[in-house]
Amino acid sequence: MTYHGSCHCGAIKFTAEGTIGQVIDCNCSLCRRRGGLLWFVPRDNFTLETEVDDLSTYTFNTHRLEHHFCSTCGVAPFSEGTDPRGNPMAAVNVRCLDNIDFDTLKITPFDGKSF
Repeated sequence: MTYHGSCHCGAIKFTAEGTIGQVIDCNCSLCRRRGGLLWFVPRDNFTLETEVDDLSTYTFNTHRLEHHFCSTCGVAPFSEGTDPRGNPMAAVNVRCLDNIDFDTLKITPFDGKSF
């Protein structure tokens, strides 16, 4: 399935392909503040439909993830990095996807604050 997503103002638009089996509710210092629910997809299954220059980026701690956000509306629709095996991936904030029924999502807590 192909999902379409964006930030609030639409300056950042993207598509992600796959099946949303579960989403992660991370409690690290960043995720607990911004309240996203993350779906991890291979980077090849993620297409940014706007210019890279439209992204603002924040890194912290190990700087392994690039947390992208919109400098206009402030919404953080996705992050990029590598999975534990070193494969490129995108962490999509499912709250930024169109037509998602949140009641059907399997939400898995992740203890990111301990890392």
